[in-house]
Amino acid sequence: MSEALDTVERYLLGSAPTLTSVQVSEQAGVPLEVAQELWRLLGFAHQPDDAVAFTEADVQALRYTHDLVQLGILNADRQAALVRTWGRSFARLAEWQTRLLTDVALESDDPVGQVTDLASEVLPRVEALQDYVWRRHLASAGNRLMASDAAGSDTSRLAVVFVDIVGFTSRSKELTDAELVGWIEHFEAECSGLVVDSGGRVIKNIGDEVLYVAEDLRAAAEAALTMTARGADPDDEFPEVRAGLAYGDVVSRLGDVFGPTVNIASRLTSIARPSSVLVDQGAHDALDGEPFELRRLRRTSVKGYAHLQPYVVRRPRH
Repeated sequence: MSEALDTVERYLLGSAPTLTSVQVSEQAGVPLEVAQELWRLLGFAHQPDDAVAFTEADVQALRYTHDLVQLGILNADRQAALVRTWGRSFARLAEWQTRLLTDVALESDDPVGQVTDLASEVLPRVEALQDYVWRRHLASAGNRLMASDAAGSDTSRLAVVFVDIVGFTSRSKELTDAELVGWIEHFEAECSGLVVDSGGRVIKNIGDEVLYVAEDLRAAAEAALTMTARGADPDDEFPEVRAGLAYGDVVSRLGDVFGPTVNIASRLTSIARPSSVLVDQGAHDALDGEPFELRRLRRTSVKGYAHLQPYVVRRPRH
């Protein structure tokens, strides 16, 4: 198996490692401490100066980074944040893909040969698809930003929604590892579909919780209400959930969202009853006059907010 893994590594890196970190930095014309810091930010283990662990691809990556700095695209703060985000995102993606390909290989009568075949047949297609998805998301994000009144700013007005599985801990204890993974993946897939269909976008999945945002407040509320309705249906495999929605200014940075609006949405989720959607004052005021029923609840004290005013939102009853 080690021979097969070496083959895969050579394919992925372009060649077998032949360079030390000192040689890489010299060939790229980048100070060694800068090269080591980039390596660390990407999430890779530190390599001794004399360890032969790098290839020409590492040299080229440093050159590209230097070019971006020279072009004024990356300053020190942006460089650290971007590289850190790359490292986290690709580490998770690589972990999942490796597990998937390994499972396929182990099902074969010749796992070693299967790993080698996967490297030459599957990985080029995965790489091409990743490039395609990245470019499509670049186009989508560019269009969204240029059409926004907040173009040039990190702050925009958004609906922020947390959706949380009710009773996750107790239910997870009843499931095998495979069943738990399948259950969570079903939840995430269904949430993602509902959010995308409503014109929103999923920011992240946090175990038993999904965070999404949308520019259209009404659509964001409809998606949350659909999820809670499905969770309350005993014939639907979608788990029982609760949701919190807040509407206001949000800071977007490197694919994540920050600010009081995000915090309030999270706090609302924590106090929501099963199969209910709670909204904040900002969402209530913006939804006033829309075809929703909004019922004021008692003010409550949560972490960071001593007098949070929640409202229950429902579809109108006929």
